[in-house]
Amino acid sequence: MRMYDILEDKAAGRALTEAQIHWFMDGLCAGTIPDYQTSALLMAIFLNGMAEDELAVWTDAMARSGDTVDLSAIAGVKVDKHSTGGIGDKTTVILGPIVAACGGRLAKMSGRGLGFSGGTIDKLESIPGLRTDLSRAEFVRLANEVGVAVTGQTADVAVADKKLYALRDVTATVNSIPLIASSIMSKKLASGSDKILLDVKVGSGAFMKTAGDGRALARAMVDIGRRSGKETVAILTNMDRPLGRCVGNLAEMQEAYRTLQGCGPADLTELCLWLAAKMLAMAGRGSFDDCRVRAERSLRDGSAAEKFLAFLAAQGGDTRVLEHPETHYAAPQERVVTAERAGYLAVASAEDIGKASVALGAGRLTKEDAIDFTAGVIFEASPGEAVSAGQPLCRLLAADGSRLAEGEALLRRALRVDAAPPAPEPLILDVVEA
Repeated sequence: MRMYDILEDKAAGRALTEAQIHWFMDGLCAGTIPDYQTSALLMAIFLNGMAEDELAVWTDAMARSGDTVDLSAIAGVKVDKHSTGGIGDKTTVILGPIVAACGGRLAKMSGRGLGFSGGTIDKLESIPGLRTDLSRAEFVRLANEVGVAVTGQTADVAVADKKLYALRDVTATVNSIPLIASSIMSKKLASGSDKILLDVKVGSGAFMKTAGDGRALARAMVDIGRRSGKETVAILTNMDRPLGRCVGNLAEMQEAYRTLQGCGPADLTELCLWLAAKMLAMAGRGSFDDCRVRAERSLRDGSAAEKFLAFLAAQGGDTRVLEHPETHYAAPQERVVTAERAGYLAVASAEDIGKASVALGAGRLTKEDAIDFTAGVIFEASPGEAVSAGQPLCRLLAADGSRLAEGEALLRRALRVDAAPPAPEPLILDVVEA
């Protein structure tokens, strides 16, 4: 078999055979295929797409290109959850304790953030002492004993994905539905779960900007899951505005704790309850409606908040920082952004809010950048709310005060005050199931 023939077939729009795909993945991981030929194949896929059967085989080969995780020692049905990323998305750290308080388990491998979309591991590591480099034995033990365990992604899972993404990033082939779907699902298939729940963010603060693209990605991933024998459900959620009122690592962890105490923002609470109910139902814990009732009860009776503290402590975290950040961090410098006129707060660009948080130090532009865990944006008013001239809209936080001016410029570009209230937008846009 020759790489030239594979390139010729894909350039002509023909689906690759199973033998061709496995030959390519073996050569990619062995380093015997030059980068220029792999890049040419990625561009051909970008331009011509992939057939459903072809994409399923491609994704399965990627999943098998490295280690696969065995979660059989964890009791019950394992449901993995993945978000495509958005501004203020801290659902994993809220969802896990709710599910655990209701008798389920969340054993999840998560990643770090890059660019304007934050990473779950970065949020967790804002808690001093918390470890995300769990061994397999620790991961399984904590999932069974606590009900929640979150660890960082290992370098040996879906090896082909890392090699392909590095080339996609420099060849303008990132924005391809088949390549995005296979990248996400290869890691999910290799992670050992029985079922998969996907949160596909759609809007200005998400990677998928339109509902049409988001729905296409969701359908592709649900189909891959079905063909791999794993029940997969995708929910499309609105990311034209931040989720909750806090953007930034420690600030989001503090907001997560308030949400689990029943005092969180309505949008964040609603999404986490929906996801928890769906995850519990997929795990065979009852109907969706019954699981929703139990999830709501866990917020009222304090059991979800207790699980949150137990989860953080079990992984070494000092939970005092949630209510008393001065126990570990110096107070960040602060700047208040106020309304220039009276009207109704609206979000012109959720992405610019994410960029503002990065400018303040809460995110990274390269993998080597250090993160300021205290940096971020805390909203004092919500989109759609009536505001008066001079009223505080948000607070900007940064350990390095020289970052505040750039953060403010981006925030003022991201927000506007309209004369009329904006039309209400749904949080949950669609649900895609096989």
